[in-house]
Amino acid sequence: MPETGASPLLPPSRAAELRTIGSHAGVVLVGQLAVMAFGVTDTVVAGRYSETALAALAVGTAVYISVYVGLMGILQALLPVWAELHGSRRNAAVGPSVRQSLYLCAATIVVGMVALLSPGPLLNAAGVPAELQVEVRRYLAVLAWALPPALLFRLYSTLNQSLGKPRLVSALQIGSLGLKIPLSVWFTFGGAGLPAQGAAGCAWATLVVNYALLGFALWLLLTQGFYRPYALWRRMERPDWPQLGAFLRLGIPAGLAVLVEVSSFTFMALFISRMGTTAAAGHQIASNMAAVLYMVPLSLGIATSARTSYWLGAGQPGLARRATWLGLGSTMALAAVMATALALLARPIAALYVSQPAIIAVAAGLLVWVALYHLGDAVQAVSLFVLRSYRITLSPLLIYGVFLWGLGLTGGYRWAFHGLGGVPRWADPGAFWLASAGSLGLVALLFLALLVRVTRRLPAR
Repeated sequence: MPETGASPLLPPSRAAELRTIGSHAGVVLVGQLAVMAFGVTDTVVAGRYSETALAALAVGTAVYISVYVGLMGILQALLPVWAELHGSRRNAAVGPSVRQSLYLCAATIVVGMVALLSPGPLLNAAGVPAELQVEVRRYLAVLAWALPPALLFRLYSTLNQSLGKPRLVSALQIGSLGLKIPLSVWFTFGGAGLPAQGAAGCAWATLVVNYALLGFALWLLLTQGFYRPYALWRRMERPDWPQLGAFLRLGIPAGLAVLVEVSSFTFMALFISRMGTTAAAGHQIASNMAAVLYMVPLSLGIATSARTSYWLGAGQPGLARRATWLGLGSTMALAAVMATALALLARPIAALYVSQPAIIAVAAGLLVWVALYHLGDAVQAVSLFVLRSYRITLSPLLIYGVFLWGLGLTGGYRWAFHGLGGVPRWADPGAFWLASAGSLGLVALLFLALLVRVTRRLPAR
């Protein structure tokens, strides 16, 4: 959505629409890459500190991301609600809706902190070695207190994206990177009177940065004139249960769908940790690169769904349909380019993370499978965002459960540890990545079929 907004009375050309989506996505991407640089920084810092620290980071990050992204998905699902209000020019209705979302955000914070402060059953069930669990628990205990500002800032980010104002969010995210890098190095390795903290040092750096981001976001909400028409700073209303119910009907299936996707990553990391620290470290590099690549379709998904919802709110379903397919077409083209580049540059990329030859060899092999994985991941990610604009959330959840857990994770586990349908056991992290790539490809095809069905039902205008 353009920063200035667009009039539904003057429909843009296809080229102008594509530029709008691309501009929005580009701004979001810059901010998301800055956030991903947090993870890259932590991976590099922990890898330079010790192999054990990197392995602990791999397991701890997998657990944290599952919790955070699942809860974030509930809040991110509110984007179509506010984008439609923006498209219909009901600006004054945005403020009350945002204030009601704070009740939802508070609930997600409580759930998330409890999960992060009590990871024992999950770590034990996954067979994480006891000596590794100590470091993982320290890491997650710090991140539990970093979660509240992270989720509140996500709510701020979702609001800005829905209103076509992603630049403020991206500016804050880029600026915070300058704080995150030195803090991660300092807290992890120690110095200036501070003892070395290993992987937990990366978590402490994240905590400081998250509270700084939230503070700046609140300052912007108070001082920037752009927000005044939306009546954000009013007395907090009592819970509006019908509205909260609508939020939950949209957010819970969306959040659970994201949780299913990310938890498959979590369990993959936990299972791979059984193969030793070298395998876990190599997987962490592959997982981190997959997450970096994912930022492109994530940004396009946010931009495309915001634009689709804007046109639906403006009473222009034909333009909503056009925005949907322009966003998806761009995603497919970019995914092909990025996957090819990753496959060709797998070993040099792995060497950027660590210096140990054994880990480089494992990671380089996995990055080839990550390239294949990305093709399906990109298409399904954008499709998932856009399906929310059309209020389709339950079907994606069911598809995720069957294919990501049933085929990808379960198939990878059996292949790696027992053999699969006459195929000999492959005791390598690649078994998980290849099985997951196949399952995501099928998910992408099914999501595309859902979009074809729903967009065909839309009237021309």
